[in-house]
Amino acid sequence: MANALRIAIVDPNDVTRESLKGALLGLDSVWLEAECSRYEFFIDVIEQTKADIGLIAMDSDPARAIQLVSEVADQAPTCTLLVSSGSTDGRLILESMRAGAKEFLTEPLKAEDLSAALQRVNRQSSIGNETRDQGCKVISVAGATGGVGTSSIAVNLACSLAADPDNSVVLIDLDIALGDADVFLDTIPEYTLADVAQNVERLDLTLLKKSLTKHSSGLHLLPRPVQLEDARLITPDSLQRVIGLLKTSFTHLVLDASKSYSELDMQAFHMSDDTLMVTQLDLPCLRNVVRLMMTFDDDPELRDKVKIVVNRVGQESGQISLKKAQETIGRDIYWQVPNDYKVMVEVRNNGVPLLQQAPKAAITSSICQLGDALCNKQPSDEDARDSKSRRWLSLWPAKG
Repeated sequence: MANALRIAIVDPNDVTRESLKGALLGLDSVWLEAECSRYEFFIDVIEQTKADIGLIAMDSDPARAIQLVSEVADQAPTCTLLVSSGSTDGRLILESMRAGAKEFLTEPLKAEDLSAALQRVNRQSSIGNETRDQGCKVISVAGATGGVGTSSIAVNLACSLAADPDNSVVLIDLDIALGDADVFLDTIPEYTLADVAQNVERLDLTLLKKSLTKHSSGLHLLPRPVQLEDARLITPDSLQRVIGLLKTSFTHLVLDASKSYSELDMQAFHMSDDTLMVTQLDLPCLRNVVRLMMTFDDDPELRDKVKIVVNRVGQESGQISLKKAQETIGRDIYWQVPNDYKVMVEVRNNGVPLLQQAPKAAITSSICQLGDALCNKQPSDEDARDSKSRRWLSLWPAKG
């Protein structure tokens, strides 16, 4: 899904304003950035929040509302204006459109009408806005079992994406009980996912950004709770709200899933563009992949999102062949990450990502190129030459 649109609303009527908020909160394509109860303060709200959309409820004072539309259109031309009214008077509609409104919505608002209007606004905004058209890329990383390197790949994939100055990346640790993304990055976060989830209804984007821990690589981290009992504070609904808000301001989200395939994990998979299923070339892992894919294949929203990533390719013994693995799981292997136990132990123990600890290692190149492939980014000439020189490691997606 493309970036959620940030919306600010104004309605002096408390009852209809609450109804409007309820309709907006049911849509994951928008984030309610601010609400206002006075027409005279709305321009300040728009300028402070830099909202994508302003929605003006007109019925409290139609003449003043039309004047407000004109004022906002002049002073905040990048904000798309919508108006709503219980009246269907043609003159009112015409005057609001002439003042600068892009959509006229009839109250009481129906969810489908509001959603359709927002989709039209999003498409129109995308015509001249490449960034919005690309949207926020959400990648979940899951494991066929524990110990296959899921967190190693999630953390280092996120760091590789953050290395691009055009990207802004957040890593969310969803292994609520045993997550260790903060250890990988040698950080002591001040806030956790539980803190954010508990206060999500009161958060705006500025406060949420302050709740993230920024690593020297440029990556932002939202870690798992410190106390086990705080896990109950994180619900699928609150996670959806957190992800939705982050999508309005960051280009990439990487979600490090737990091994329990909990409700939180399934919520993350549904909100992701891609889900990487990390496995190894041994029978227990491959059998788990088969079992998990039976569940994913039954869900049309998840089936095509799953990509199989084989980790630790090239171990000296005990591995099943790639051909046999593909026959076993009945699915193509999307990516292969070479085995480099020594480097990964150093990285983990030092709390330093691969790009900083071993920038020229084959495993570093593989994970960086995995990020490029997921984002449809063409490799540079240097990367292409490097890929050919390491062809035996199969760093690019496996075919057939």
